[in-house]
Amino acid sequence: MIDQVRPSQLSDWLQQHASEQPVVLDVRDTLELAVARVRPEGFELVHIPMNELPARLGELDPQRPLACLCHHGIRSQRVAMFLAHNGFERVVNITGGIDAWSMERDPSVAQY
Repeated sequence: MIDQVRPSQLSDWLQQHASEQPVVLDVRDTLELAVARVRPEGFELVHIPMNELPARLGELDPQRPLACLCHHGIRSQRVAMFLAHNGFERVVNITGGIDAWSMERDPSVAQY
């Protein structure tokens, strides 16, 4: 089972893993990034679209804590499960995705 973290809870999760250089993995398409982006604050932000992830898996460090982000949390949940199946033991899903991020964490992020 993949742990779920609401955007409003992400600061606590990031703080728990601050010394381990946490990563937020944005799995949305490039066109979606043009509409809404998050600002990395206390984490490294990596963008790998979901459909490119199998080919680019080597770009991620399975030892680092990783939180997956998409539009509403469905694709990121699937990505988190894929990563867990491939040896990533410290993966969470950001429930509600960037849509919830805008409502709970940063209202300057556009909703679409």
